[in-house]
Amino acid sequence: MTPDIDIQHVSKDYRSGKNTVKALSDVSFTVNKGCMMGLIGPDGGGKTSLFRILTTLLLPTEGKAFVLGLDTVKDYRKIRTKVGYMPSRFSLYEDLSVEENLDFFASVFSTTVSENYDLISDIYKMLEPFKKRRAGALSGGMKQKLALCCAMIHRPEVLFLDEPTTGVDPVSRKEFWQMLKRLKEQGLTILASTPYMDEAYMCDTVAFIDKGKILSIDTPDGIISTFNHVIWKVRSAQMYPMLHILREHPDVDSCFSFGSEQHVVIKDGRDISPEQMSDFLTSKGITDLSITPCKPTLEDCFMALTK
Repeated sequence: MTPDIDIQHVSKDYRSGKNTVKALSDVSFTVNKGCMMGLIGPDGGGKTSLFRILTTLLLPTEGKAFVLGLDTVKDYRKIRTKVGYMPSRFSLYEDLSVEENLDFFASVFSTTVSENYDLISDIYKMLEPFKKRRAGALSGGMKQKLALCCAMIHRPEVLFLDEPTTGVDPVSRKEFWQMLKRLKEQGLTILASTPYMDEAYMCDTVAFIDKGKILSIDTPDGIISTFNHVIWKVRSAQMYPMLHILREHPDVDSCFSFGSEQHVVIKDGRDISPEQMSDFLTSKGITDLSITPCKPTLEDCFMALTK
């Protein structure tokens, strides 16, 4: 079966005078019909450049990309009628109302809101009390719901979402991903980028991207299963001084803060116990210590891959 998204050795360079910045470097992966893939990486990692290539807004410097079996360069007109795109920045008409924005985008694709209302009904019910309100006056979460409705009003087969929940409150983020899950269950293929690791667990597959390169592609559990290092979670009343002390320890491969604790990865082949590490930290003046083994998370895997 032909995948809905097929990226083959895509690279993208930006040139400014004599300088060249490589935004993407030999990116390849596929997304099958009805699947939801998460593209996970930091700002500047290449996510937006890839989305713009897939939605026919940019030309790749090298390689090819296909959406629904159509070439993003040769068949760009056909692709634009079959996909929905929600960019990272709110790009609707802020001086138009919710209702007017929906009617406008429906008319662009020669359809109507009523004709495709069944597809957006779950989302639009939350917006309906504000349908006369200008889009610019909506809250962050409501803006994203409106943008998703406008991206789907023509009943696309593939949905591209570039960091759809950035700057949105936690409750709205959760609601948004629940909506995406329901859309996926209806057979929609979704490629979504996000800097939030907790959202990656909602995806069927995850691709880590950094500095324009794909680091790993697998299911969330599959990526975690490849992490074969000893890892501890460490807490203390003196978290910041302890961070620097741990990073200088000869047996520590890496140490990063994760909320109220620090995750410490031990170098392969090193034989050190939590008790020995506790004695070492105590000798350095660190008190109220708690060191326990823990299971790795996607964040730990990403930090290990990016060194």
